[in-house]
Amino acid sequence: MNYTYILECKDGTYYTGWTNNLEKRLKVHNEGRGAKYTKARLPVSLVYHEEFPSKEEAMRREYAIKHMTRSEKACLIRTYEKNRG
Repeated sequence: MNYTYILECKDGTYYTGWTNNLEKRLKVHNEGRGAKYTKARLPVSLVYHEEFPSKEEAMRREYAIKHMTRSEKACLIRTYEKNRG
């Protein structure tokens, strides 16, 4: 499975990425080896993710989310949290 995810950084900003191993990727980010952007904003927490059968679909969704405004991302996260229970 492939995932598109959003992390919330310590400073309140969002980082969007994709991976085929969500647990490992979150660990790598929090070790400071995930991305230059998150390295300076640790710790990060997973606030949103979607599953996709292909890498290409996950990458397309990552691209779409990265072009959203901060308020659109916040709405997406709120809806996700609400639907999770």
